[in-house]
Amino acid sequence: MYEILLTVMLILSIFIIIVIAMQPTKTQSASNAFMGGASQLFGKQKARGFEAVLIKTTVVSLILFFVLSFLLTRFF
Repeated sequence: MYEILLTVMLILSIFIIIVIAMQPTKTQSASNAFMGGASQLFGKQKARGFEAVLIKTTVVSLILFFVLSFLLTRFF
């Protein structure tokens, strides 16, 4: 049972890395952090389409990851 949960956790961690890497960036460049990119902060719109699916997939995957890590540390 321990090996199965550990394998699922390994696959899930690779999946989380891929999903996070696929998400689009929020700023045009790093200079926006220093040059007044705050206008985009308050003008944020709700994510739609593929971006919304990626956000929900990331949240569900991270919750599963933490549940699995809790199970592995608590019961084994």
